Amino acid sequence: MTEVSAPTLSETEFDRAGWHKSTYSGSNNGCVEHAVLTSGRHAVRDTKDRALGAHTFGRDQWRAFVTAVCDGSI
Repeated sequence: MTEVSAPTLSETEFDRAGWHKSTYSGSNNGCVEHAVLTSGRHAVRDTKDRALGAHTFGRDQWRAFVTAVCDGSI
């Protein structure tokens, strides 16, 4: 369902993305950030270790991921 920082996505696209921290991130440093990239893909990364890169999703994959998280199936 996911792919890690596909080679076709430039690092500049990640650098310029409007990242925001999840409202569900708690005080235990379990924070994630989300951004919609200029390519229209969605990206998720670990706030405390951004150097690891990001997981990217197409629009349909993102919807399926969010739906699965919300209904507790993952």
